[in-house]
Amino acid sequence: MTDVDPSATTADAPQGRVVLVTGANRGIGLACARALADEGHRVAVTYRSEPPAPELAKDLLCVSCDVTDPEQVDAAFAEIEATLGPVEILVSNAGVTADMLVLRMSDDDFTRVLDANLVGGFRVAKRAVQKMMRVRWGRIIFLGSVVGSTGQAGQANYAASKAGLVGLARSLAREFASRNITVNVVAPGPVATDMFAAVSDDARAAIEGAIPLGRLADPAEVAAAVSYLASDAAGYVTGAVLPVDGGLGMGAV
Repeated sequence: MTDVDPSATTADAPQGRVVLVTGANRGIGLACARALADEGHRVAVTYRSEPPAPELAKDLLCVSCDVTDPEQVDAAFAEIEATLGPVEILVSNAGVTADMLVLRMSDDDFTRVLDANLVGGFRVAKRAVQKMMRVRWGRIIFLGSVVGSTGQAGQANYAASKAGLVGLARSLAREFASRNITVNVVAPGPVATDMFAAVSDDARAAIEGAIPLGRLADPAEVAAAVSYLASDAAGYVTGAVLPVDGGLGMGAV
């Protein structure tokens, strides 16, 4: 494969760029996939159990993949490369939760969340960056969380995994900057997804009351931040953590 001009715009690339969004059967991941597809990119999504609804996935390449399994990760990339081409934009969104207080949390509860959220992110980034290096262009975007910097009772495993993504992203940003590959983190606060809909009215009111903007984020607002970091306009942004949290994490280091 020949090198490409790093300054080439998305419009210069045929049919947009090749995008992979992991864990995109619903919620934030699907919103990111739809936003990037609507911009003209060729988008693949992975899912672990069920693919996205057919009416939302008609122009997406849907690939089954559990990011905790290295062989499945490699097979998913191979399928995407054969169908669409090498991944140029990676949005690492796949993850799990296992919320409970630490005294009730088993070693498996802790390590299982880190394996999916943090190590899974490492696996897909390592696989994607090999091709990005050859063409000297790439975008890697990890979906973090405000709790990665603020912490949250009952989410020690989840918060640790999201905090780890910041260190991972900044290390990769330093390693691959010379190859015109940017690596960033988008850190949402509470988002109005199907998962959050299960929260009780009282708990929802308390959460919304703690957010300076006084409401949950819409998944499209998170997707907009991802779209920016994936764009040519963000070519000078790397190693950054972009909060989309309504001000909830202000002042957190």
